[in-house]
Amino acid sequence: MKIATWNVNSLRARADRVESWLDRSDVDVLAIQETKCRDENFPWELFERRGYEVAHFGFSQWNGVAIASRVGLTNVERTFIGQPAFGKNGVDAVQEARALAATVGEGADALRLWSLYVPNGRALDDEHMVYKLQWLDALKDRVAEQLTADPELRIALTGDWNIAPQDEDVWDIQHFLDEGLTHVSAPERAAFHAFETAGFQDVVRPWTPGPGTYTYWDYKQLRFPKKQGMRIDFILASPALAGTVTGAWIDREERKGKGASDHAPVVVELGSEPAAGGTTAPAGT
Repeated sequence: MKIATWNVNSLRARADRVESWLDRSDVDVLAIQETKCRDENFPWELFERRGYEVAHFGFSQWNGVAIASRVGLTNVERTFIGQPAFGKNGVDAVQEARALAATVGEGADALRLWSLYVPNGRALDDEHMVYKLQWLDALKDRVAEQLTADPELRIALTGDWNIAPQDEDVWDIQHFLDEGLTHVSAPERAAFHAFETAGFQDVVRPWTPGPGTYTYWDYKQLRFPKKQGMRIDFILASPALAGTVTGAWIDREERKGKGASDHAPVVVELGSEPAAGGTTAPAGT
């Protein structure tokens, strides 16, 4: 099975590119973030004519998450237990469309997949940062509880995490530190690493190591041609699922050209049996 995650930054605006990429990549399951549409104007036919079932969760022109699967799609869950709501200055707090789960695949190959659009903290002293950290902590508690109850669960946490957990995950860490920017702060990184402590593994990095391996390049200041990106899109897997990974890559080519999203798709290939030695790392690493 081939699964992928992609922040498309407006699905309707990039429908042609998503169609072309699905045909070219031949993925079985695609987790999508920033659909930026409601259910009533979601382009269902784009996926259905290619044999994908789709679940979508979106309220407005902001946020929005979806899962498209051609290997089954059941037990859809919008938001997670304990997911915080957000309201400016604590007023009129609402549950944002940032988390969607479904069971994909069949039989022994079935897995529980989350499409996640983690809140952007905006600034280190912004109330969105408090919300972001609370949101991540609540999600961690939820999936950690599930994994503790059944260590053999096959779970994939996929999406735009809005965190660069290592210094090499940004084009210039000193720039971020000097400017006091988000995504690299100690609390954000601690929140990300808490998932690893809970047992989840980044199953893409072992196959795409090294500095300069990014998933996001801002539209501003020609970040992409200057190779000034960030690695902020991840697929974290429970141990039972991580052991079946046979390959992973970042489709940097999809960031090129007119009308591209500012994020690149991230893809993981899964085998039916645990990899030799139960490792996600490619041979020789």
